[in-house]
Amino acid sequence: MTRRSLRLDRLRRGGIDGRGIDGPGGRPADARGARPAKPAEARGAKPRRRGAQPKVVALGGGMGLSASLAALRRITGDLTAVVTVADDGGSSGRLRDELGVLPPGDLRKALAALCGDDEWGQTWARVIQHRFQSQGELHEHAVGNLLIVALWEQLGDHVQALDLVGRLLGAHGRVLPMSAVPLELQALVKGHDPDRPEAVDTVRGQATVALTPGEVQSVHLVPHDPPAVPEAVAAVLDADWVVLGPGSWFSSVIPHLLVPELLDALTETKARRVLPLNLAPQPGETEGFSPQRHLEVLGRHAPKLALDVVLADEAAVPDREILADAAKRFGAAVELAPVARTDGTPRHDPELLAAAYDRIFRMHGRIGPWR
Repeated sequence: MTRRSLRLDRLRRGGIDGRGIDGPGGRPADARGARPAKPAEARGAKPRRRGAQPKVVALGGGMGLSASLAALRRITGDLTAVVTVADDGGSSGRLRDELGVLPPGDLRKALAALCGDDEWGQTWARVIQHRFQSQGELHEHAVGNLLIVALWEQLGDHVQALDLVGRLLGAHGRVLPMSAVPLELQALVKGHDPDRPEAVDTVRGQATVALTPGEVQSVHLVPHDPPAVPEAVAAVLDADWVVLGPGSWFSSVIPHLLVPELLDALTETKARRVLPLNLAPQPGETEGFSPQRHLEVLGRHAPKLALDVVLADEAAVPDREILADAAKRFGAAVELAPVARTDGTPRHDPELLAAAYDRIFRMHGRIGPWR
């Protein structure tokens, strides 16, 4: 048994509605010839007790994760967010460069998304998201970023400090970084330099990767094989459901698969796994991507990853059969549901997304309406 397997072992001890377009049966081997993914039941997943709340872990970063958390807090009280820590732009990047800390921005956004809809929750959500406007050094710094970093310095413990902020806000869930060391995202990009459209260059930094005019071929983290936060690994192993995404595909979703201990936990957990797709390609990072292309690049970065459900908005899927075929390679069914806001922007509506998650959870054993 490898050292990483021993670590995971210690941590472990300490259906779809009628609109679905494919089911979990008959999973073929994928295009790489790998053994087909096993459904949750075959992995030994336990059926939930009648009326029990599911333990849910959501992974991602930025506004995509925030949308998922705002939906999930409506349907479960046992919720953990695992957040990427590769941001190097804006207030987070400045604090990271000056103080050598984890970038706090995505962690702050996750905490804000977990705030309740009452006056206390909404007031604190606005406070920690507030950015100073000035002609000096505080310009564009977010209050929540400064609060989080101050507690890190006071307590010397990332997890303890984030838990304390969560208690102050009355957050409906827990927020954890995926790693305790600041990470740099690097990408191989074809055509990053418009004057050399066929050249493949290494592009450094999450902010730069997110806005590249070229085609991202792959991403990796520096340092390579970074350590995962143990609490994040334990949460994944103990979950009933793991939600990966939505969000910036190369800079918020895939980085979780590049942390070896976290990928091992995602592969070995008995939890069911759902992948909510983005509503539209992201300018720069995934320009021109189809829904199935998102799955293809995910599979290239994590060939052994299995999924149970791929959730997509019906209006964002031009070809259902092609998406269903791509999902089969992960052992997943496809669930189509209206999850977009009605204002025409490519953003998820928290209540519609909550209803879609709840239906998926109930079809796999959870009983009880979402609230």
